[in-house]
Amino acid sequence: MIEEEIMPATILAAAAAFVCTPIAVWDGDGPIWCAEGPKIRVANIAAREMDETCRPRHPCPAASGAAARDAMVALLGGPRGTLSTGHVRVRAPAMQCQATGGSYERVVATCRLPNGRDLGAAMLATGTVVPWR
Repeated sequence: MIEEEIMPATILAAAAAFVCTPIAVWDGDGPIWCAEGPKIRVANIAAREMDETCRPRHPCPAASGAAARDAMVALLGGPRGTLSTGHVRVRAPAMQCQATGGSYERVVATCRLPNGRDLGAAMLATGTVVPWR
């Protein structure tokens, strides 16, 4: 079962480079669960939560949480089922990521899709998330 295969959250030092092979997604800005262990919150973007709220002091996009999650899932190869936690399974090639910090036991990171495109920029292009520094 995939839940048993996922390692505990890995915290990386800011500026650490790492590889993430996405296996599950929660919402439009993360966490993205990586086969290698880290759980990523995508840097520089904000999405609605899955309950349609926005965190205090965070920008609040017009798009729904589900729309943002589905856009992220599409960028990461499409849905492959749902975990008991509610995360959507994905099967995506490895991304190259750079840690920029940490948040809620997740690694805040910028990541490059296999085609070289920045994941955050790709999400902004979907119109389902907004910029956030």
